[in-house]
Amino acid sequence: MVDDTHIYVGDYTMFGPNVTVATAGHPILPELREKAYQYNMPVHIGRNCWIGSGAIILPGITIGDNVVVGAGSVVTKDLPSNVVAVGNPCRVLRPINEQDAKYYFKGRKIDYEAL
Repeated sequence: MVDDTHIYVGDYTMFGPNVTVATAGHPILPELREKAYQYNMPVHIGRNCWIGSGAIILPGITIGDNVVVGAGSVVTKDLPSNVVAVGNPCRVLRPINEQDAKYYFKGRKIDYEAL
């Protein structure tokens, strides 16, 4: 966590290993970098999210509730609630849907009685 300003994380959110959440950035203009100019923008991560291994979340990003961010993704833009998002740059792959209420992983059914 590069927390030069606030990082907000909702309840029940999980992080995989080697996730980077960065609130600090530097300008593109070389003259400003020579002067060690830095900006800081808060990051907001919603409730009940899962941030996959090695994901990178850049300054100023807001991630909605119930979002799954795939492993290795680079989040450069805000993500709405209730989606699966993956890639570099990270993009919404699909909404969370009724299939996700039946199967937890590759055709393996959720045993609601065991819960």
